[in-house]
Amino acid sequence: MALVDLVMPKLGESIMEATILKWHKQPGDSVKQDETVLEIATDKVDSEVPSTTAGIIEEILFNVNDVVPIGTVIAKIRSDVEQENIITPTATAPQIMQENSFQHVSSGNGHHNSENKNTNKFYSPLVLNIAANEGVSLSELEKIPGTGNEGRVTKKDILEYVARAKEQGTSYKAQDTSYRAQEVTIIPNDQRTSNNEQRNTQLTTYSGNVEIIEMDRMRKLIAEHMVRSKHTSAHVTSFTEADVTNLVLWRERVKKDFEKRENSKITFTPLFIEAIVRCIKKYPLINSSVDGDKIIIKKDINIGMATALQNGNLIVPVIRNADQLNLVGLAKQVNGLADNARNNRLRPEDTQGGTFTMTNVGTFGSLMGTPIINQPQVAILAVGAIKKRPVVIETSQGDSIAIRHMMYLSLSYDHRIVDGSLGATFLTAVANELENFNPQRDF
Repeated sequence: MALVDLVMPKLGESIMEATILKWHKQPGDSVKQDETVLEIATDKVDSEVPSTTAGIIEEILFNVNDVVPIGTVIAKIRSDVEQENIITPTATAPQIMQENSFQHVSSGNGHHNSENKNTNKFYSPLVLNIAANEGVSLSELEKIPGTGNEGRVTKKDILEYVARAKEQGTSYKAQDTSYRAQEVTIIPNDQRTSNNEQRNTQLTTYSGNVEIIEMDRMRKLIAEHMVRSKHTSAHVTSFTEADVTNLVLWRERVKKDFEKRENSKITFTPLFIEAIVRCIKKYPLINSSVDGDKIIIKKDINIGMATALQNGNLIVPVIRNADQLNLVGLAKQVNGLADNARNNRLRPEDTQGGTFTMTNVGTFGSLMGTPIINQPQVAILAVGAIKKRPVVIETSQGDSIAIRHMMYLSLSYDHRIVDGSLGATFLTAVANELENFNPQRDF
């Protein structure tokens, strides 16, 4: 009999934790391989976690509504299969060393009882591993100034500290290495968030005629995601407008034939994505992410499209390899993902791997917006409502005023790596693609 660990699976590049919604199995219940054990949720999508082996549920380690870091053991399954023949998610352990998976350090010869705790600081497993490998003592680690959220020590902080010490010939090695990775304990969710809750505590009495509504789980996660993005990226937004008359008239002319031939509707979204993809190929830095002082340029072009759900929340399904799809393929992907999002049928992989995001604020009547970057991307483009306006038309015969279909576009970008010249140039290129749309093209 082998005892197999069931771990919280990796659910996406930027997802560091998930909330347990429901346990389908309890201790003593039998489970088949690939049978659903529990349901979890992130700020992107709800999902099911299957069993990695057949056996009996031995122990459940977390309760419903607990927020659990990716890679954490959440249950144990007693299996009849020999342990060496079992492949468990723990094989992906190197992938879970993320900066936001915070843990509490217990020192004192590996014991974890409260008497031996001599620090209240939090460190990620990655920071702890680097410190252990470099021989940085706990007392030295505590002295390193952190630049992360709430003053936490990041990977960059400790690497810079180690580099400086080596350059200066400083000996920072010590015997106090009892904080190594195998000697850390995860803080329970209620304790781990208590400090944040204390900081966010407001008055319990409110003046005037008010109604108090508790945020639902998804709204709380979205709020955290948005605030984290603002703390991470230096946001700048540029604006432009485009004459999309040719595009509007073309769609009006072909939409019936398109639906009849392809059994799918043609909306403006795939047309916008088509233009964005062409411009990303010209300016690949827009399709990147930042890792410390490194710029990671993505060769795949995976376009996220913000989609409104029936409850008012937003989700961002991703069109993978959008540059390899023609207009028909884009239209079918857009319609399929939007339908699955509204009917809660998205899979975890449908919201993963995005490299650039587009949001259509015009759907709700807005002329323009200042969108927040979807981490770890470095840019997001918003398109506003298409409105008829009198516009000056310049021709070789002179200027004239005509009624045209006009639309504002805005691009929010991470000013750490995207300068204003690049951001404005990319945005103008997208507008030009839309303005120069061929009204005679086929679909």
